[in-house]
Amino acid sequence: MKRSVAIVGAGVSGLTSAILFAENGFETAVLAEEIGDETNSAAAGAIWYPYDVGPGAEVVPWALISYGRFLELARDPQTGVSLVELRVFSRTGPIMPPEWAQPFATRALEAGEIPAAFVGGFSIRVPLIETTKYLAYLKSRLTNAGGLITRAVRFNDLSELGNSFDLVVNCAGVGARELAPDPELEPHRGQVAIVEKLDLSYAVVCDDPPLMYAIPRSADCVFGGTNDISEDRQPDPTQTARIIKECERVLESSKAVLLRERVGLRPCRKSGVRVAAEKLGDGGTVIHNYGHGGAGFTLSWGCAQTVLELARGFL
Repeated sequence: MKRSVAIVGAGVSGLTSAILFAENGFETAVLAEEIGDETNSAAAGAIWYPYDVGPGAEVVPWALISYGRFLELARDPQTGVSLVELRVFSRTGPIMPPEWAQPFATRALEAGEIPAAFVGGFSIRVPLIETTKYLAYLKSRLTNAGGLITRAVRFNDLSELGNSFDLVVNCAGVGARELAPDPELEPHRGQVAIVEKLDLSYAVVCDDPPLMYAIPRSADCVFGGTNDISEDRQPDPTQTARIIKECERVLESSKAVLLRERVGLRPCRKSGVRVAAEKLGDGGTVIHNYGHGGAGFTLSWGCAQTVLELARGFL
């Protein structure tokens, strides 16, 4: 008889975890308040890079597992995954590729490649995930494997699911603060401006204040951004104007045409990502998979693999 698994949350972590369970013979149901473009994942710039994710020795191994999966997915344009040059800049001084990036095709940027707004930078080739296409791909892949996605009311306690499923997987993102509960979790608000497609052949990121990034996609470009502790998911027109102005200045581009604004909440945890099993009050088991900060897509496949391995140990 198939073991049954409930995945709480339909963001990138929840859907990726659900796919691995469904494709490995589990009866899998995703339960979520928000689905598809409603989720925080849909508002992400979603370029592969460990960002705002907190400490933890497993972060890089998880990211590298995901990198390999995204390379495979990039062979199929229907997934929304492609490879792009990412240029990481600094306003304060020389910047070198991190140690974990050494196996990649990294290089220091030459003076002529560094915009006047910066003083140093390096280049790395990474996966870019177009969120609307990719989340739709994950949903389709899950349902093709027999998994279900159900819109559910907010749970007050994960034990509510313990009698109906053999295992619960908590991928509730920021919602895990109350659901786990976990006082370490805090929402890092990220606002972006989606503008018309630019003639930009590479992505740009600078983490020095003010945070700035420009990510070209197939039909538009993502300008960002913000990183404030806040639960407000309403776009702030003042921040949008600032974001666009800074990106135009850095890129030395003409006036960008705003298409829409998006706000997402990065689920950041002070002690890092939580992927761990815990007993529920009714005797059932929950495996937590949250706290990915700004690296939800970057860690998605690696964390999901660890969740599946933990589940096999219990079931």
